Amino acid sequence: MTHPFAYAGLLFMASAALPLTASASQLFEQSGTVPQLVELYTSEGCSSCPPADRNLSTLLSDPELWTKRLPVAFHVDYWDYIGWKDSYAKPLFTERQYTLKKVGAIDSIYTPGWVVDGKEWRGFFLGQKLPAAPTRQGGHLTVNVDDNQQISINYKDGQSTPSDLTAHLVLMTFDQRSNVTSGENKGKNMVHNFVAVQKEHLQLPTQSTNISLPNLDASQRQALIVWLTSADNAQPIQATGGWLE
Repeated sequence: MTHPFAYAGLLFMASAALPLTASASQLFEQSGTVPQLVELYTSEGCSSCPPADRNLSTLLSDPELWTKRLPVAFHVDYWDYIGWKDSYAKPLFTERQYTLKKVGAIDSIYTPGWVVDGKEWRGFFLGQKLPAAPTRQGGHLTVNVDDNQQISINYKDGQSTPSDLTAHLVLMTFDQRSNVTSGENKGKNMVHNFVAVQKEHLQLPTQSTNISLPNLDASQRQALIVWLTSADNAQPIQATGGWLE
């Protein structure tokens, strides 16, 4: 629906009252080839979105998941008025889509909207497969989730690193089911994966910030992805992520 050696680091400290449910320290890292960030902008109120949601879910069986491909579904809220309120939608996710338009990464605001490697991708509507993963090289990005529920992010690059880096962090949940009782998808039982439940972004360099992470159901799969961008460029400089254990 249309409508010289450089170093940068930051520390996210999660509230102990809202656990991340990581049972032990985990390290996510990436150096060299930059993984492909796949963003889907979707809504339960959009009749065109279920096929895109199903397509994104197929990436669960992708052997390159978390190593060469990092998917995320951002549910937007601008279709809530037409009869069904999407419980996964957040104004922040809508704002991100509008920001992507502002910086020229996409031409217009619509769902289902795909952004691959920081650029609008319309191949889905032509039945095409995702573009090949990028081959450009990045520095060494590490994300550590320790048993005290702290998340630390560090980036090192022996090349010239932009001084205006932004770190993006997204927490996702999986196997989410909805019985839609009104709106364009009335009567449909929908299954969602790679569902963004929280997104944070910080300008580098920075010292620390306190963020409240949602208290997710520990019985459900959860994942974390982090990527870096510079200035008004939506293309990731480096990225990493994976399942939270």
